[in-house]
Parts: sequence; C-alpha cells; structure tokens
Amino acid sequence: MRCPYCQSEDTQVKDSRPAEDGQAIRRRRVCPVCGGRFTTFERVQLRDLVVVKRSGRKVAFDRDKLMRSVEIALRKRNVEPERIERAVTGIVRQLESSGETEIPSDEIGRLVMDALKSIDDVAYVRFASVYKNFREARDFHDLLGELKSDEDASRE
Repeated sequence: MRCPYCQSEDTQVKDSRPAEDGQAIRRRRVCPVCGGRFTTFERVQLRDLVVVKRSGRKVAFDRDKLMRSVEIALRKRNVEPERIERAVTGIVRQLESSGETEIPSDEIGRLVMDALKSIDDVAYVRFASVYKNFREARDFHDLLGELKSDEDASRE
C-alpha cells in the first residue's frame, strides 16, 4: 500500500481488525520512511460496477462518493456512524447482487432514498430535493404529503 504522504511503496500494517459487521477489514498502517499513519479498509468486491448517468455517460462506481452523499444528507442529524456504514454497505450489496454490471444512476438514487427514509425523514427530504431536482416549494409539500401518508399507512 502506497503512503499517502510521501508515496513510499513500503508501508507496514500495525493493527488489523474486522469492520462493518465483518464485511471489511480495517488496517492501521505506518510508513517507515516518513512515519505517517493512516487507515485502509479491505472489502470484498463481487463485480466492477459502472454507473450510467442520465446523460448516458458511464463512470466507475465509487463507494466513497455514495458514502459522502449519504453523509451530506445526514449532516447535523443524530445518526450513529455505524448505521450509516450499514446502510451504504447494504446499498452496495444490493447493487452487486443485482447481476448487472451497468447500474442506472436513478436506481442508486432510489436505493439511497429507501435507506434514508428508514433512517431519518429530514435526511430523506434533503436527498430527495437534490435527487428529484426540486424547483419550488410545492415539490417539498408534495414529498412531505407522501411521507405523511406513508406514516399513516404504517400505523394502521
């Protein structure tokens, strides 16, 4: 593993432990050249995924970008980091197990919205406002109406 500080090719693992409910390995590393310390994660990757954007452009799937999007939606909300990690891991597993290598960006957005809806309503609305490209207050009103009717149905 290359050192992110000095680019040395030779780093040493100081500590390894399971992470993400055993779905990944967290490794603490140190660079013998510059003394820099950093953490890496190893995960099983079933297949290489490609995201097909609305424009038709194709880009490699980036788990970190997915994580950042979810974290932005959940910013300043009281949600445990482990719960966020489980949600992102669940989304990635669903994508990998779908059997498809090319995933439409709309499908990823739908999965994120489903996950956020079960975690935090405010984060769900935040994400939806960007994902669905809200243009006016009425868009928020309509989405909140859907949330309310879903809550009422789940109570019955």
